[in-house]
Amino acid sequence: MDKHRIVEEPQEAFDYVVIGAGSSGCVVANRLSASPSISVLLLEAGIGDSSPWIGMPGGIFKVMHNPDLNWNFETGVEGQLNGRRLRFPRGKTLGGSSSINGMVYVRGQREDFDDWRQKGLAGWSYENVLPYFCRSEDNRDHHDAYHGRGGPLCISRAAYSLPIVDDFVAAAVEAGLPKNDDFNGEAQEGAGYFQSTIRNGLRASSSAAFLRPVRHRKNLVVRTKALIDRVVMVDGKAAAVRYLHGTLARTARCRREIILCAGVVGSPEILQRSGVGDRVRLEGMGIKSIVHSPEVGENLQDHFQARLVFRTKDPITLNDRTRGTLRKLGIGMEFALFRTGVLASGVSPAGVFAKTLRDLATPDVQIHFQPLSLDSYDSGLHPFSGVTLSVCQLRPSSRGRIHVTSPDPRSRPDIEGNYLASWLDQTTMVHAVRLARQIAESPRLSRHISAEWAPGAELQTDEQILEYIRSTGTSIYHPVGTCRMGIDPASVVDGELKVRGVRGLRVADCSIMPSIVSGNTNAAAIMIGEKASDIIKMSLTSPV
Repeated sequence: MDKHRIVEEPQEAFDYVVIGAGSSGCVVANRLSASPSISVLLLEAGIGDSSPWIGMPGGIFKVMHNPDLNWNFETGVEGQLNGRRLRFPRGKTLGGSSSINGMVYVRGQREDFDDWRQKGLAGWSYENVLPYFCRSEDNRDHHDAYHGRGGPLCISRAAYSLPIVDDFVAAAVEAGLPKNDDFNGEAQEGAGYFQSTIRNGLRASSSAAFLRPVRHRKNLVVRTKALIDRVVMVDGKAAAVRYLHGTLARTARCRREIILCAGVVGSPEILQRSGVGDRVRLEGMGIKSIVHSPEVGENLQDHFQARLVFRTKDPITLNDRTRGTLRKLGIGMEFALFRTGVLASGVSPAGVFAKTLRDLATPDVQIHFQPLSLDSYDSGLHPFSGVTLSVCQLRPSSRGRIHVTSPDPRSRPDIEGNYLASWLDQTTMVHAVRLARQIAESPRLSRHISAEWAPGAELQTDEQILEYIRSTGTSIYHPVGTCRMGIDPASVVDGELKVRGVRGLRVADCSIMPSIVSGNTNAAAIMIGEKASDIIKMSLTSPV
């Protein structure tokens, strides 16, 4: 803060201040500002989302690790991963991670939310949250009790596909899985095609769906490049937000409530810098402790993935369809003129939810099928024809943590993923790799495959497979849980998302999840924003 001139602006005051314009924050800002009598300030640390690469679904290779759009965090040394550090990307733009993700729309299992209810969190069962999923949706493919029409968020199947995608789904059925036409319907188990947050060939980020259509509202102020310093507490109430904006340090006062939607990294960081966290840890770095809440930053859960790559006999993959200058020009022209083709679709059109053990009640692993192969999103596609089966465990038992390292908001956090720390996680991942191989060996897919490129057919024992996973596995970028919701005094927020020990402060993003949902997390983040908005509006007649 020493290099920033302090500017007090007592005249700037709002009814609500929403911190973070990500998957949840855009929803909260939209719903609260729908009432013209309510003033809302939405603060986003990143830049605007005008980059054409964001809107283009196939532009994921340009945005996933772009430092202008991504915080590009990384973990510390991970002991169970042979001492490697993992990338830990989070969106740094309007729309947050929904502007740089793979656009796969999966809600999770009914049992995930019913488990939250079983933890005492009334109002968070599947029956309670389903209406909020439906309210968001404008679903182009499914018109039933599990889906909505006319909502801000367009949900659709991939507009572009390759025959080998159909062969993957058929191979999974040959391997014994049921065909599933809707992973977000009555049941999740099976093989089928993912739904995506894509509207008419363009990415339907939370910003595009919820924020852009209402930016004209006079009672909604959106401010980008606003790096949050801390929430200012006065007599036990969240009274203002201090933030860095260009060369200035500004303060925005809040008449009613401040809603933290800064995500699994940002929300616990801001709480800790504001004096809400473990007292010893905070005072050790010069932060005054206001509320002793040791669980802030704890309970980190994430989906960990291992990728299997198979070379194909013929040029039938996206590696081939995108190779060469003329092909790339044609693909670009098709997208520019018609919003169709390769660039109008995500990279994971189909997948599987399966049980690694017959007696399990629900699927415990997910497979993303990609009709392409690469080493990483910024390394380019392989020069050969290839496909990828990415496997991840849906409900890991390992827990990590995220903590601030300094009172300075420009400092980088300490992130410990603690991946594969439990025997269950290790064993489940090995089983998942074997399941992916079984699908690849099924006749419908094996007829296309010439060789297993990675991990390689020579690795057969559990020990060899686990070592491959340790050496090459990565996050699939679904972190949650660092501001755990619960009914116990140790939880960070209660069932109404209120931060314990502070009046007028809530958290509404994936950090509040007590346990991770069984699938991609963006859909649940949007649902949390929807439900939080209703909870807040219901409290309008109550004193803060």
